Amino acid sequence: MQIRVNESPINVEPPMTLSALLLQLNKSAVGMAVAVNQQICPRTQWDSHLLQDGDDILLFQAIAGG
Repeated sequence: MQIRVNESPINVEPPMTLSALLLQLNKSAVGMAVAVNQQICPRTQWDSHLLQDGDDILLFQAIAGG
């Protein structure tokens, strides 16, 4: 199935969870936030959230500051 990650199309084999996607992309979950189709997905759901064909995923580092 094809999804978009940070505006770049990639192909992944279903079933694919958000956690599995991060592993496949070699991204650390530390400080990471994820949005699926413009909705933030809580970290507690990453292991169970199954990606669908055409999903638009945004990965970004949470930054603290003042």
